[in-house]
Order: sequence, then C-alpha cells, then structure tokens
Amino acid sequence: VQLQAFGRGLVQTRQCLKLTCAASGTVISINVMGWYRQAPGKPREFVATMPSEGIATYADSVKGRFTISRDYAKNTVYLQMNSLKPEDTGVYYCNADIKTPSYRGGRHYWGKGTQVTVSS
Repeated sequence: VQLQAFGRGLVQTRQCLKLTCAASGTVISINVMGWYRQAPGKPREFVATMPSEGIATYADSVKGRFTISRDYAKNTVYLQMNSLKPEDTGVYYCNADIKTPSYRGGRHYWGKGTQVTVSS
C-alpha cells in the first residue's frame, strides 16, 4: 500500500490550494485519513483528520479556512486550503490507518509529503 499526494504549489497570501492524497494497493478498508504538516525547523504537526464515520477534526490554526473531505470509493482524501497564510508554509503529509490482508488490524501509512509555500 502506498499513499501518494498531489497538489504542491507556490501561492500568495489569501489564495487557495487543494491537496489530494490517494491510497493504492490492496486495501480492505481505511479508518482515518488525515493531513499533517512540517514547517522548516519545526516538528510535524496535526492539521486535520477525517474518520470513516464521524466528523472531521481540525487544528485550531486552520479551522474555518481548511476543509478535509474523502472519496471513500477512491480511497482518497482531500484538503481544500483557503485564505492561506505564510505560516501555512511547509511540507504536507497525508496519513491513513489502513487495513490490508497483511495488517487486518490496521496500520498507519504516511505519504512522502508535498511542499506548500505561501508567500507574503
């Protein structure tokens, strides 16, 4: 199983960008899918997650600006980012808790990350 993210970009303050992450391989089911980010010189931090059932959760810093959504049929998670700020700059990683034939109890997978740069 692999997670592949798309949508890297360089945008200006207050512009928008949409990230996509798709899981490929033999997937039985996916529980939680989400996004994390890492700014230069800082630890990786939580951005948003969306369980297979339930509501999405957001970091306070992105509430009201970012929206996470999923296409369950395509094993894909999206992150719509509006009103971007320079402090949103970083490498964005997608994460998913995936059940496979080898890991029927589920295992967390990470994508390789995609760069988002917001200029002021």
